[in-house]
Amino acid sequence: MENPFKILVVDDEDDILEFIEYNLKKEGYEVSLAHNGQEAIDIGKKVKPDLILLDVMMPVMDGIEACKQMKADKSFAKSFIVFLTARAEEYSEIAGFNAGADDYIAKPIKPRVLLSRLSAILRRKSKEVVESKLTVGNIIIDRETFMIYKDGVKIPLARKEFELLYLLASKPGKVFTREYILEKVWGDEVLVVDRTIDVHIRKIREKIGDDYIGTVKGVGYKFEL
Repeated sequence: MENPFKILVVDDEDDILEFIEYNLKKEGYEVSLAHNGQEAIDIGKKVKPDLILLDVMMPVMDGIEACKQMKADKSFAKSFIVFLTARAEEYSEIAGFNAGADDYIAKPIKPRVLLSRLSAILRRKSKEVVESKLTVGNIIIDRETFMIYKDGVKIPLARKEFELLYLLASKPGKVFTREYILEKVWGDEVLVVDRTIDVHIRKIREKIGDDYIGTVKGVGYKFEL
């Protein structure tokens, strides 16, 4: 079975790498392996993976730092990043999303769950409609480069921050419910903690200002001009 997607798996434990590699290759994915964050960055720049499965606790460079560096590097602009870790506490998950992760999968790994979650994420990638630019007020949102510009100044956003802002800005004034945002930005099969949207909204406001995204208490959020 052929599969067009490339996945980079990053973990410092060889048995986990072999286990995941076996299950991904069985589904036809093209798989690359790395043992720490720095090695992942080096390999990722060469293979340009569609998705990166990234462990958090690793030597040399941990997953959080690696994710931050990847998000700042245009080589990874179109790569989804999914944290894979045994640390299932909410604070660790929030730290992962703050670093720019697209999803979070806890160990022990269940092959069917892993493959289902990855398939859901990659389906969204294959269905992405790349429009040139969306201009709302003094903000330009460029889907080709995953960059935004405010008054001509470039402002980098993590992928999920970008997708969330794009969704809200696509219909200024419209109130998007929390449930709708989760479905459109994260997908039905992605499990996220309750505060995930709030964390991403806060990060967007920190970067573009507080005046653009309004909160409708008990309902959701809207983009305001």
